[in-house]
Amino acid sequence: MAARPLCSPSANHEENITCPLGRPVVKIRKAVITAAGRNQRNLPLQTLVDRDGQSKSALTILLEEVLQAGIEEIGVVICPGDQGAFAAGAGPHANRVQFIEQPAPLGYGHAVACARKFTGDESFMLLVGDHLYVSKNKNSCARQLLEIASAEACAVSAVQATHESKLPYYGAVGARRLPGRAGLYQVDRVLEKPTPTVAEQKLIVPGLRAGHYLCFFGMHVLTAGVMDLLQHLVTAAGDTGSVHLADALARVAESERYLACELQGRRYDIGVQYGLLTAQLALALHGKDRDEVLTLLVELLAQT
Repeated sequence: MAARPLCSPSANHEENITCPLGRPVVKIRKAVITAAGRNQRNLPLQTLVDRDGQSKSALTILLEEVLQAGIEEIGVVICPGDQGAFAAGAGPHANRVQFIEQPAPLGYGHAVACARKFTGDESFMLLVGDHLYVSKNKNSCARQLLEIASAEACAVSAVQATHESKLPYYGAVGARRLPGRAGLYQVDRVLEKPTPTVAEQKLIVPGLRAGHYLCFFGMHVLTAGVMDLLQHLVTAAGDTGSVHLADALARVAESERYLACELQGRRYDIGVQYGLLTAQLALALHGKDRDEVLTLLVELLAQT
């Protein structure tokens, strides 16, 4: 089953621009954020200080990343009964969010599939609720990805070169560099949380440091057809099987042009050990209070 391409007739209310091939490219209006993981459902509600020195939930920081990139509608996939807490966590942006319940813990792919009615016939941005991002240039990571997906007119997953010790946390891709296109890769294979042995056999990307692989950044632009693929996997798995997004993306890699890109920025997984601390430090060191934070860190190190 082939995924529907990004370059396609526009749905109602969508704005078209022109892609390099002269075909219409649908403007991405919608984003889906998954936040229904049973062991990580409270992470998006944790409070941090953003780059402007304002205390906000991780969810609010992520929503602002998406909204400032030009996304108009956001669906957040949550556990049943969590809507009140997430509406409060969304702060001033709660009215821009549609909450979608995942009725049973049947995997990340199943969580994404729960948003099928919300995304409809449109391509969409997909993010995970337990990652935060710090851009290295004036455009946010979300904005960078949207611009690349529009220009390339296909599904694009952001990736980050990641040490093999972190493979248990991420999906990873095998890919070929596009000639003359820095940071862009043609995806050949997708594996969910491979072991280092499997990654060495199947996911080597020429040019990466030894022991490093292209792992998902937690941010994708996907075609509407990916929802068709996920629904097929959900139906096949039944009420007891777990559905992985990586399985659907592997089929996309086999059937259509599917790219991976390295963005000018870093992802911070707040669900790993010291992840929340690391994300907070990254936000602070790239924000207006950088000098003050550096002074505090030097003082802390001097005391240890």
